[in-house]
Amino acid sequence: MNGQHLSKVVHGGTGIRVRRETGAPLLDFSASINPYPPHLTPTLDPDRLLHYPDDSYLDLKEVMSGLFCRDTDEICVGNGSIEIIRVLCSSILSPGDRVGISPPTFGEYELSARLVGASLGEGPGTRIRFLCNPNNPTGHLMKRSEVVLLLEQCAEDGCLLVVDEAFIEISDDPSQTLAGIRHPFLFVMRSLTKSFAMPGIRFGYGFGEPGLVERLEVRRLPWSVNVVAEQMAMEAFMRYGELARSRARIREERERLSADLEVLPLEVVPSSTNFLLLNLARDVGPLCADLLRRGVLVRDCHSFGLPSSIRVAVRTREENLRLVEALSECMH
Repeated sequence: MNGQHLSKVVHGGTGIRVRRETGAPLLDFSASINPYPPHLTPTLDPDRLLHYPDDSYLDLKEVMSGLFCRDTDEICVGNGSIEIIRVLCSSILSPGDRVGISPPTFGEYELSARLVGASLGEGPGTRIRFLCNPNNPTGHLMKRSEVVLLLEQCAEDGCLLVVDEAFIEISDDPSQTLAGIRHPFLFVMRSLTKSFAMPGIRFGYGFGEPGLVERLEVRRLPWSVNVVAEQMAMEAFMRYGELARSRARIREERERLSADLEVLPLEVVPSSTNFLLLNLARDVGPLCADLLRRGVLVRDCHSFGLPSSIRVAVRTREENLRLVEALSECMH
C-alpha cells in the first residue's frame, strides 16, 4: 500500500483553527498539555539565527546525556516525536513487513508503518512492536516490570520494541520509564513539548543502541530541530526536576475532575496522566458539537475507533469546572 491511498491522522490541539473558524473564545481540552509547566525564560542570541544549527546537536545531547545517563551516540532528536516515528519506520521496515500495535492508541504508528508498505500483525516476522506508555487515549500506565517482560518476548522474536513515553514525565510514576535500559531490541521515545507546555516548538527525542541511532540520523532531514527549539529544549532540560511539582498538581486536579465527572451519565476511565477518557452510551459527535457551541473543544475519539468516547485534558481547576458545567448542560 502506498501513501496516496492513506489519510492523515486526526489529532487534538486544533484550537487555533477552530478559533479562526468560529471567531469565538475557546477552551481547548483536546490537547493534553501540562497546565502547570515550569516557567522558562530562555534567551536566544540573535546571531544564532544567522547560522545553521549544528546538525549533530552535540551541545544539546551533552545536556541530555548528563540528565539521562546515556551516551550522546545513544540519543536522537527530531521535529517532534512524529518525525522520529516516521524516520524509524522508514529505516527498519520494508514492504510486506508486519508491525504490532494494540489499539486504541496513537494513530501515527500505523500510518508511519503503512507509508512504507508494512501492515499490522503479530507473531513471527513482526519487525516492530509499538507501545504507548502511558497509553493515549486511555491514560493507562504499564509497570516497568510488565514492559520488561514484553521486551524479553520481543527480543526472542527478533522484534524491536518501541516504547513511546510522551506523557510519562507528567504521569503519576515516571520511575516506570525504560529510558535508562540499554538493550539491542529497545528504543524509547519522548516528547518534551507536552511536559513543558510548548508544543509549538516541535521537539522530540529518543534513546537506543548507537547503531540504530546512527541509521535514524542518516534519514532524518538535516537541521530538523531549529535553533529556537534547540535553545528552548536545553533550558527545559536544565529545569527538568521542576516537573515533580507539575505531576503533583496534575494528579490533584485529575482526581478532583474525575470525582466531579462521575456524577454525570458517563464512565470515567482511570488514568495515570494528564487526560481522561470518558465513555458514553451513544455516538459523541452531537455532544462534541454542543460543547463547541459553548466554547469547549474536546477530543472526539472516532479516529481512535471509539465513537462513544471523548478525551479531555486535565487543565486548571477553574477551567475544569467550566468543562464539567458545559458537559452537565449538554447531558441533562
